[in-house]
Amino acid sequence: MGRGKIEIKRIENSTNRQVTYSKRRNGIFKKANELSVLCDAKVSLIMISANDKIHEYISPSTTTKQIYDQYQHIKRIDLWSSHYEKMQANLNKLKEINHNLRREIRQRTGGDLNGLSFDELRGLEQNMEESVKIVRDRKYRVIGTQTDTYKKKEARNDDPHYGLVDNGGEYESAVGQANGGSQFFAFRLQPSRPNLHDRGGYGSYDLRLA
Repeated sequence: MGRGKIEIKRIENSTNRQVTYSKRRNGIFKKANELSVLCDAKVSLIMISANDKIHEYISPSTTTKQIYDQYQHIKRIDLWSSHYEKMQANLNKLKEINHNLRREIRQRTGGDLNGLSFDELRGLEQNMEESVKIVRDRKYRVIGTQTDTYKKKEARNDDPHYGLVDNGGEYESAVGQANGGSQFFAFRLQPSRPNLHDRGGYGSYDLRLA
């Protein structure tokens, strides 16, 4: 009893589909090799699976490029021209994007502004103000994190060389506020007269941000 005829349509089950691909791929490669040996034909066979794996068969003592070049010569066509044109168009697009980005960087540093209109200058100003705000907010968050770390370290070690200054007091104008809240900053007391400090004296101290 012979095998039943298989209906030629897409196999929905992914496992069965992959098994069928592997079996028939090997069969095609075997036929291509037989054709190359028996008939002294140049064969180039390229297969790409559904998961983008490439399998190929090339006749012995030849390359795919040689076969393509010979095919182009016989058919009097250029297989690469359309591909080259697409690559060239993509390259030009990338060059334009790079040029615009470089110009934007120069403008953000105060250069290349002569060709901008009032609206463009105003938009650039607003963008830079927003960027400065983001940087400033990030800076205050970092300061707040460092301050919390110093406060915890103070609580554990009770280090007399560190002190906390509340910017709600007389130092408010010096250290500023972040997000409308009172911020604490850790300062280290540096002795301006080390000789007194070394001998146990108190001397005078410089107040420096730790």
